[in-house]
Amino acid sequence: MNKNLKKLIYAALCLALCMVLPLLTGQIPQIGSALSPMHIPVFLCGFLCGWPWGAAVGFIAPFLRNLLFGMPPLFPTGVAMAFELLTYGAVAGILYKVLPRKPWNIYVTLIVAMLAGRVVWGAARFILAGLSGSEFPFSAFLAGAFTNAIPGIILHIVLIPLIVLALEKAKLIENEPLKKSKA
Repeated sequence: MNKNLKKLIYAALCLALCMVLPLLTGQIPQIGSALSPMHIPVFLCGFLCGWPWGAAVGFIAPFLRNLLFGMPPLFPTGVAMAFELLTYGAVAGILYKVLPRKPWNIYVTLIVAMLAGRVVWGAARFILAGLSGSEFPFSAFLAGAFTNAIPGIILHIVLIPLIVLALEKAKLIENEPLKKSKA
């Protein structure tokens, strides 16, 4: 099968999972949304399809989910989340390609992508708050990006590397490093 067609199909599957997973975790009282279910398929798309697809799925998912289900609220949550998820997919895809193929580098990639995405989310929320004439203090950033997200952070650190390793073992992930340009 054509590599681009395969990536398109995987990206579409990841986007579909972004729509469905919140419906499942939303049934868990108190921690359903804290599990950050939309993040999982975006990270996986970055690992599976590469940074452009991961970034695209990440950016589109909150807007499409808002259009279809009314959640997340578009402003400021959905907009900030779109930039956060774009960053997750892009950073995961880039680092997975450039770092040596060692299982522990999956964790490095994931954690760096998680940190980068949370910083971008905070910057987006700060900018959107300024545009709307409200405030987004540093305490709100810490609470939203880290404290309230602990269940999702733990879930992602446990689940995503296991899935990526299984996809590698099944040879569903192209395990080729980035090509170096001849300058």
